[in-house]
Amino acid sequence: MGIWDDIKSTFSNGSSLIRLIYINIAVFILITISAAIGFLVNNPEISDKAFHLLSVPASVKAILLRPWTIITYMFVHKDIWHILFNMLWLYWFGVIFLEYLDQKKLVAVYFLGGISGAIVYILSFNIFPAFTGIVADSVAIGASASVMAIVIAIAAYVPDYTVNLLLIGKVKIKYMALAIFVLTSVMDFSMNSGGKLAHMGGALFGYMYTLNLRRGRDIGKRFNRIMDFLATIFKPRKKLKVTHKKPSTEYEYNKMKSEQQKRINIILDKISKGGYDSLTKEEKDTLFRESQKKN
Repeated sequence: MGIWDDIKSTFSNGSSLIRLIYINIAVFILITISAAIGFLVNNPEISDKAFHLLSVPASVKAILLRPWTIITYMFVHKDIWHILFNMLWLYWFGVIFLEYLDQKKLVAVYFLGGISGAIVYILSFNIFPAFTGIVADSVAIGASASVMAIVIAIAAYVPDYTVNLLLIGKVKIKYMALAIFVLTSVMDFSMNSGGKLAHMGGALFGYMYTLNLRRGRDIGKRFNRIMDFLATIFKPRKKLKVTHKKPSTEYEYNKMKSEQQKRINIILDKISKGGYDSLTKEEKDTLFRESQKKN
């Protein structure tokens, strides 16, 4: 089995967490390849166009023209360090998430947390005066808001879950989540403020998700239904294989022939009374098969 076969097998048989990581890596590789091609042909606009099509804009007019970016942006990363840290956080906290909650909930929190981050980012850039001059040119990328939603959601669900950290020792997950949120979403707020606002949106959704879940309400259930519906549409249908059981004895053979003849007689009688158009599709097919046998 080759590397590509291993990747396909892992993606097909792996958890939703592994699939999310694979999709992020695949998008990063494709964008990296487009950048390399752009460099070779002396046309950097190739990678710029890819980012333009996938990143979510702060401008309301632009988002109306590219509405899909509210989803695609959460799989786009600029450099290796950006995707590396996001995927590590996603994997570490995703594994803990799946210890207590199912895969559908993980996917719902990832997507809805990312969407919430995008909404907070867009609203903030169109409301606060600090962003007045840069709204038209500002875009957001990265899985950070989605990852932050998962981090906060599981930390709120099992706050006393303990993790062994190298050189530090045992730390409760609630303190880890708080430290991650402060370091990535609050400190140096003027630097990458759009990304930090998206983090806040993801964190808010993660907390609200767990809060509702503890009250017996899964706010991601409707999203899961949509995903199940889409999966049903795009899943290839298995072809039905028709098999005919051969009779094992002469008695069974005669019995089968007798039953077939009775069905034919009923169909012929129906034709004599109501004409050929009165037959159902199944009856027409049966009559056709019998005529082929005789020919």
